[in-house]
Amino acid sequence: MTSKKSLKEQLHTFRTSEETKIVYVREISYVIGTVALIVAILYLICGTWPAIVTIESGSMEPNMNIGDLVLVVAHDRFGALQSYAEGEQTGHEKFGLPGDVIIFRANGNTVLHPIIHRALSWSEEGEKHIFYEGARAIEYIAPNAGYITKGDNNSIEDQVGWENYRGLGSPILPVKEEWIVGKAYAKIPYVGYLPLNIEKVIVILILLIIIHELYLRSREKKEEKTTDSAKKQKKKLMK
Repeated sequence: MTSKKSLKEQLHTFRTSEETKIVYVREISYVIGTVALIVAILYLICGTWPAIVTIESGSMEPNMNIGDLVLVVAHDRFGALQSYAEGEQTGHEKFGLPGDVIIFRANGNTVLHPIIHRALSWSEEGEKHIFYEGARAIEYIAPNAGYITKGDNNSIEDQVGWENYRGLGSPILPVKEEWIVGKAYAKIPYVGYLPLNIEKVIVILILLIIIHELYLRSREKKEEKTTDSAKKQKKKLMK
């Protein structure tokens, strides 16, 4: 009767086996494990998730451009969140202008991609605002308390920019604190093009790992054949 392998022995076999199927599973497991570790570290440092977002539109140009990878931290991490109005008073600037750039879920919707725009000011419910689009003045009364927001490259505040934002049935409301994912802390230009095509990147990486393993296996077999052939030749000569 064959005795069952202990867990330690099974792990050793998994780590050292050259069997093709096990090699594939091992390599993919290492990739998944590495990604999970990075996610855990990012969450611990940033205090929010997603901790990394990619700029997908030109609404924040020239301070944030399409393809920029942005590190996001909790709104109270590394200092309190400050709006444009507060930043003008305190001298706090982020990405070229006073105040913080926030990542938020429009009207609390968790299906749509979060928006990354600058927090201009805090508004109380019922507070009256006058927004300007060129020479046109637009009166706005806040239906709830929250941040008034705007893309640095947009001509008008988010709260009057759309009548029905992406099918939500209403404009973007002033951003409540619980809708805020975090604030933008730093950016890396161009690197965000990878997450924009993340599915393709993952497939390519896995294919490259598999091709690399197949190449190594093929080379090992050739070397084994060469060695065997040399041994046979040597035996013939000795006879």
